[in-house]
Amino acid sequence: MRRVALISEHASPLATLGGTDAGGQNVYVAQVARHLARLGYAVDVFTRRDAPHLPEVLEWVPGVRVVHVPAGPATVLPKEDLLPLMADFTRFMADFMTRHGRYDLLHANFWMSGLVAADLKRRLGVPFVITFHALGKVRRLHQGEADGFPDRRFAIEERLVREADRIIAECPRDEADLCGLYAADPARIVTVPCGFDPAEFSPGDRREARERLGLDPDEALVLQLGRMVPRKGVDDAIRGFARAIRRLDIPARLLVVGGNSPDPDPALTPELGRLRAVAREEGVGDRVTFTGSRGRRVLRDYYRAADVFVSTPWYEPFGITPLEAMACGTPVLGARVGGIQSTVVDGVTGLLVPPRDPEALGGRLADLLADAPLRERLGQAALERVRTHYTWEGVTWQLAQVYGEVGREVEAAPATLPRTDSSVDRAFQNLMSTLARSRAALGSQIEAAAEAITACFERGGKVLVCGNGGSAADAQHFAAELVGRFLIDGRRGLPVLALTADTAMLTAWSNDVGFGDVFARQVQAFGREGDLLLALSTSGRSPNVLAALQAAREQGLTTVALLGGRGGDALALTDLPLVVPSTDTPRIQEVHILALHLICELVEERVSAALAAPVRLGPSTTPTPLSASQGVNL
Repeated sequence: MRRVALISEHASPLATLGGTDAGGQNVYVAQVARHLARLGYAVDVFTRRDAPHLPEVLEWVPGVRVVHVPAGPATVLPKEDLLPLMADFTRFMADFMTRHGRYDLLHANFWMSGLVAADLKRRLGVPFVITFHALGKVRRLHQGEADGFPDRRFAIEERLVREADRIIAECPRDEADLCGLYAADPARIVTVPCGFDPAEFSPGDRREARERLGLDPDEALVLQLGRMVPRKGVDDAIRGFARAIRRLDIPARLLVVGGNSPDPDPALTPELGRLRAVAREEGVGDRVTFTGSRGRRVLRDYYRAADVFVSTPWYEPFGITPLEAMACGTPVLGARVGGIQSTVVDGVTGLLVPPRDPEALGGRLADLLADAPLRERLGQAALERVRTHYTWEGVTWQLAQVYGEVGREVEAAPATLPRTDSSVDRAFQNLMSTLARSRAALGSQIEAAAEAITACFERGGKVLVCGNGGSAADAQHFAAELVGRFLIDGRRGLPVLALTADTAMLTAWSNDVGFGDVFARQVQAFGREGDLLLALSTSGRSPNVLAALQAAREQGLTTVALLGGRGGDALALTDLPLVVPSTDTPRIQEVHILALHLICELVEERVSAALAAPVRLGPSTTPTPLSASQGVNL
């Protein structure tokens, strides 16, 4: 796999950093593109054309082209306004790929780029991986009404989680959010961090760096560097700095680097006006310097000049600037959020404080400013850590391994229907992909489930089956196959009871009492120690199925469950779970039907010879008679 398209709809690798929408993603795309080229890949970066002078194709560095996509007006727009332009973005890319040749893989960056990649996969059959960089549900949790993205983002991200060939998580917190909030398949998540370039960032003489920047060589210098948006917590950095210098009473300066332009003008960067007001309110207006944005080439001097680097966002999907500071040997005082809590080892390579806690920040900052040996020790350990784990060369090598895995899967996949934009073809392709994963994941579990059901029959027990909706129909289908016959003629019927079949019981109990324990009530009535409950739930979270599993456990029944996604809460209540590795409900249910048929076939093979005589229900398994309105015929 040697031809890759990086899609980054709002974050161009050419952008000046520090503005509202120019930050870590721009660095990520630029560095990954460069380092992929060094590994021998031909890389095109597709980003929206946001200025009229930009050419369609720019030969940027050897092996990397930047393709400016004409989607919407050729001017800078807030990324919150770009979703309606993604259809044009997709059409342009499809046409470009038709004219210039197919890519082996698409690597989408951010959810709107993911939407483009997913639609191109459907249309042209090109696999894609995605790095979200930020998740909508996490953003909404932290920003609430200040989040300017539409609610449609959540459904689009859920689709991308289902359809991406791989999801690149940037840190353990990112992976946990993908699984917990989006039910992502863990088998398709690979954690690959962000990085730094040793050619850009390395230690150097602090005094010389200050001289080049025109800074006082004798002041304690604290650096905050990044985008000027509220969630970055620059106001907390200012308040913490004020508390630290009041405690120490030393000459010190907080340097705030970033903004929409090199001129720190609130008219150009509105957040600066608010931050200057915070500095005045805290009595440190003369000790906080706002520099505006600065080019990449001079950032190394800022990191080298600082005694401490502060990064205290409310939330942060990863956070590249702490790595860059660590690469310059500068200790980091960071918020315990997102990727920062994994890159900064508290007390070893830096210090961590809770987000939005200026008091804690001020105390730890005072400790660092007062203890030069501590700063030296933390800075040296930080340097060793980033050089070992976080170089862009190493990060890109890991991404190349992911690309290779996806390529091998595509090559090994059986011939499928022609790749088109047909929903029918997409459904078949998705099902075949799910079946391939399920074959590897469930083969031994299906055998074990059949063995457990056979053992239940051999000890004179019976099987109870339950599920909701389509799973209710599957429960009745399974019971009919074993009470009647599946493939083998002449055998006697097997005792299987579908708890979804008695409409009088279901409607009376759910109407008069509640639907939450319509299955549990029947398990209590019919289940005996030695019996088996087979539960069906595509999510593993259906309350009445969970109640049935709990009741079965309490009465000594073996529990088997056909589930999906990560298994949900049912996983902990099941002796033998069969979890379909997918989050697509229709595909999960289709695999459940296949699994049920296989179980029927295996059970028949095992018991047919032993069932020459009628199956005997032992005295302990005789059903308790119910009233006419609640009766169930065995």
